[in-house]
Amino acid sequence: MVRGLYALNRWLRMTPWQVVLCLLVPIVLLPGLACAAFLGLFLQADDMAEVALWHDAYLWRVWRFTLGQAALSTGLSVLLAIPMACALLRRPQFPGRTLLLRSMEVTLVLPALVAVLGLISVYGRQGVVAQLGNMMGFSWSWRPYGLDGIVFAHLFFNVPLVARLLLQALERQPREHWLLVSQLGLQRSAIWRTIEWPVIRQYLPGLGALVFTLCFTSFAIVLTLGGGPGATTLEVAIYQALRFDDAPGQAAFLALLQLASCAVIWLWSHRHVQSLSVSGAFYGDRPCRPDQGGFAWLSDGFSILLLIGLIWPPLVLVIGQGLSGVPALWSQSLIWAALGRSLMIALGAALVAVVLAVSLQAGIRQLRLYGHERLGQWLAVSGRMTLMVPAMVLGTGLFVLLKPWVLMVNQSLFWVALLNGLMAVPFVLQSLPAMHSRGEQGPIRLLLSLGLTGWARWRWWLWPQWRGPIGLSLGYAMALSLGDFGVIALLGMPSEPTLTQLLHQQLGHYRTEGAAATAVTLLLVQAMGFMFWRHCLRPARSKRF
Repeated sequence: MVRGLYALNRWLRMTPWQVVLCLLVPIVLLPGLACAAFLGLFLQADDMAEVALWHDAYLWRVWRFTLGQAALSTGLSVLLAIPMACALLRRPQFPGRTLLLRSMEVTLVLPALVAVLGLISVYGRQGVVAQLGNMMGFSWSWRPYGLDGIVFAHLFFNVPLVARLLLQALERQPREHWLLVSQLGLQRSAIWRTIEWPVIRQYLPGLGALVFTLCFTSFAIVLTLGGGPGATTLEVAIYQALRFDDAPGQAAFLALLQLASCAVIWLWSHRHVQSLSVSGAFYGDRPCRPDQGGFAWLSDGFSILLLIGLIWPPLVLVIGQGLSGVPALWSQSLIWAALGRSLMIALGAALVAVVLAVSLQAGIRQLRLYGHERLGQWLAVSGRMTLMVPAMVLGTGLFVLLKPWVLMVNQSLFWVALLNGLMAVPFVLQSLPAMHSRGEQGPIRLLLSLGLTGWARWRWWLWPQWRGPIGLSLGYAMALSLGDFGVIALLGMPSEPTLTQLLHQQLGHYRTEGAAATAVTLLLVQAMGFMFWRHCLRPARSKRF
């Protein structure tokens, strides 16, 4: 083994430590754990055959419902997000635009249970809309449960996501394009055909696949708003099979069905789009567009107000309700125990995600630097594997394979932190886009001529460039892990809950005031985690003499 390691070292021109940290560790933890999960699923093949799952009408009805609600949510999210992105592009300055953009970014890491609580508080039977309706003399009959509530909750998360990504892509069009538009006096339809639609069309397959996967693998939203067996998805069915029915064969079958469905979507997306990234140069302010007046002003105002009405009321209401109940909640020991468990899991997940992301970026850069472009591409694909392999699939496989150990509390928290870290790797990689682009041949030769290698190169050259993105990545990964409910619901212990488990228990017992206080606590911990890591790892300022 040692001889093979040194042979690999000579071929890749990497030191043994670089081979271990940049290649072997990511490969073992990403494809390796995925293969272990698949092994656990396939070990249940005999159990699948015994229960004749292929002929179970209920399971196939669950699959059809999962597919249908994901397709409906994806279509509505894209159709609503396109005019909103175009409106924000056309209106670069209006009161509250910066706050609206920050709110759109907050929804990316907002815990699903917090959003569900906000939607129930606004649109539920005792919500604000129902109370206003009673005051005005009409009855509010819509209930946020079943298919309607699931789709609406997905719109709350996915419309801001798609609109924000499309806006970033549109803003990176060269300034010369907009100068030409202004000189020619092109109107709205012409601008749409020549500039906006070609950019949007390029990103739609990738965005559609991302949103479809998020809706297809949605767990907390469906578990809370599903409303019964008629609105059950594969994720919830897997959870019920493992937690309540003790049917690992049925869970393995459903996990494989879910994996196959997601793989088909991503393979289709990969054939139609090369990259989902919208990073690149920003070309600055654009000249005044000729299509900003008339009907465009009304339509843009309606789109922006619709986006504000989608995001702000649930957030404001949850925070407003929760602040009054925070003192009473914080006087209980249960909340501090749950907070401690959540922080332990989140810190471990953040470290796993950042270490893996940095190792992947360093390995990709090293491979490309010495001409191993194909191997670098495969390493980059492995970093995004968890987008195609849902968390419930990984959790189910490892649950089946390691059942005697994961039922222990300490072991289960370890596996929850590890799985949360793996699921955060693709998102953390987006926060580290420029790590290998700065290491060109010129600086490398200068470093070698100065004798800066190993720790000295890291201390004086790499760390000053990486500390800011690493701080952002740690805060982002911690926020994602703090808001996760799927993995902890599968592997955690309800008697010793985390913050998200406690919030779900409070929602299940209709304790909305306590749930709102727990949601505010969760949001506060996420914000403090962001500020802590951004402050501790902020880029060093140059000293003035």
